Amino acid sequence: MSWQECLSPSCEVAAGAARLVITSTEKDLGGFTVRRVLPAPERQMVGPFIFFDHVGPASFPPGQGVDVRPHPHIGISTVTYLFEGELFHRDSLGSARAIRPGAVNWMTAGRGIVHSERTPPEARRQGARLHGIQSWLALPDGNEEVEPDFQHFPTEVLPQIEKDGLRIRIIAGAAWGEASPVSGRRDLLYAEAVAGTPAELVLPEHCRECAVYVVEGAVEADDRTFDAGIMVVLRPGAAIRVRKDTRFMILGGDPPRRPRYIWWNLVSSSPDRIEQAKGDWKSGRFDPVPGETEFIPLPED
Repeated sequence: MSWQECLSPSCEVAAGAARLVITSTEKDLGGFTVRRVLPAPERQMVGPFIFFDHVGPASFPPGQGVDVRPHPHIGISTVTYLFEGELFHRDSLGSARAIRPGAVNWMTAGRGIVHSERTPPEARRQGARLHGIQSWLALPDGNEEVEPDFQHFPTEVLPQIEKDGLRIRIIAGAAWGEASPVSGRRDLLYAEAVAGTPAELVLPEHCRECAVYVVEGAVEADDRTFDAGIMVVLRPGAAIRVRKDTRFMILGGDPPRRPRYIWWNLVSSSPDRIEQAKGDWKSGRFDPVPGETEFIPLPED
């Protein structure tokens, strides 16, 4: 399955800061709800971001939690970023790491990786909360088949900026004179911003395709108000106004030149490569996750 970007004039605002507005859709993942933002009918990607889910906020009673069983990825980097709660990551490289609010789990699938994400035992016993963002970035042209990799970055290594009434954490890439250690891609920008009071922000000019996603509160551009659950694709250097008690994500960068196809958890510029990965998963040719015996079967459709 592929998604086509909407290029008609009705999808964009010809003048002003806002070029495209994407409204999230709710998806029930069995016990908790996500807001699916990308891919969308209006647009497949923003820069390299090809998948973007707003997870929760969700509450689990004691004894329950998230159990995302082992499943495969190719052709992307996955980024887990939490505002609240905790997840435990395991993958076929042998990585085993908890992710907590403000830290980053950055997994590069490349030629193929398998991973699981679950609520840790202690949080499950007590009853858990979960709130965060799960996103995928398409790997650059020519690098889709790199060796798989996993890296964890604690909160304290991520640059934090106090700017014009905003607190901004640079998750990946660089902006406003600060650079994150998470990714060496010069074009990339991924950040969390929180406003306790009304504020204004000018987006960096180097972010060729740039968007903001409103987690809580509201932002304004072109005399329009965008509430929680909305992603707005903006022109480089656009200025936005941020209302009090607002949290939003800033994301973007250079899109790949070759189109990307997405089927289930598999992303590639080649439909044949996706068919190969489907066959490999169905036949058990992916490396397993140590300590895990369950897995998500290949979808029939």
